[in-house]
Amino acid sequence: MNTLHLSQRFYNFANMECKDSSELYEFLSLKISKDDEILELCSAAQNGQPVPNLLFGAVHYLLLKGSDHPLKTYYPSRVDSPKNIDSGTFVCFKEFCRAYKDEIVSILRSKLVQTNEVRRCAYLYPVFSYIYHKTKKPLSLIEIGTSAGLQLLWDKYSYTYGTDQIFGDKSSRVHITSEIKGKNTPSLPLESPPVASKIGLDLYISDLRNSEDYLWLKSLIWPEHQNRLALFENAAECLKDNPVELIEGDGIALLEDVVETRPEDTAICIFHTHVANQIPDDAKHELLGKIKNIGQNRDVFHIYNNMWDRQLHLNYFLDGVEFNQTIGDTDGHGRWFEWHIK
Repeated sequence: MNTLHLSQRFYNFANMECKDSSELYEFLSLKISKDDEILELCSAAQNGQPVPNLLFGAVHYLLLKGSDHPLKTYYPSRVDSPKNIDSGTFVCFKEFCRAYKDEIVSILRSKLVQTNEVRRCAYLYPVFSYIYHKTKKPLSLIEIGTSAGLQLLWDKYSYTYGTDQIFGDKSSRVHITSEIKGKNTPSLPLESPPVASKIGLDLYISDLRNSEDYLWLKSLIWPEHQNRLALFENAAECLKDNPVELIEGDGIALLEDVVETRPEDTAICIFHTHVANQIPDDAKHELLGKIKNIGQNRDVFHIYNNMWDRQLHLNYFLDGVEFNQTIGDTDGHGRWFEWHIK
């Protein structure tokens, strides 16, 4: 991966992902986009990985692990009163990367950026409710790129969408808030639709009982996002009481065999959020082909974003007939979403 391409990725990350979400990462990303030394360091990342997330995760991981370096004074996740971001912030960041170069390179070569953004369940809840309303069948959930499986527990969380009305599992310790933008509002049942089975597939399963995996997933949460961290920690506790089946392997290769084991007379729901940008194009086409084959014999729904664009899509087969819908736009961390279905 050449430095020109990496430079553009950090520039886009600053302007498309970090703006109005992380002042620290926005500032650092813009600086990194013009810094050949840090860009060269990033060339150690595995192909297909979102490099900015991976680099910032690596640095955050080392800080959370206890690295005693002045850089920690800029991180709200490490100190109660972080320093204001100024010209010295990037100097300090660069010094840290030099001091811990070997450790950072090792992480870039070995770790993966994995989806565990619990708040994204805020838009999954109305999508799965819509599917149940359409089919009147219990749902069989299959998540590709599941990591630790926290999004498979969407039916064990509670939700509010800008009002005092609470949806989902009102007794849950995991409460998610989100904003519905636009003119359309989804139909939201007070209780979660029935789920018949759950299974998560990932090239590398994150085991939250493992302290190393737990720390790495915490490191991927941006330093200012204390609410995200609280949701992650509460969801991890919820997983202890509601374990799900997780299989390590190629989710696309395993998919058809897994579908065969799902209960009859259920709606198959294959979903992945912010994972497809790590999937090669030929594998994306293979996935779509397998879902089409499944759709000849089973009612199957495919919920995804970051496949070809940033929007959330719902493609499905009912009684062998194909339908394609665009749900709308979503915030990367689930803070808001639009609902385009009328």
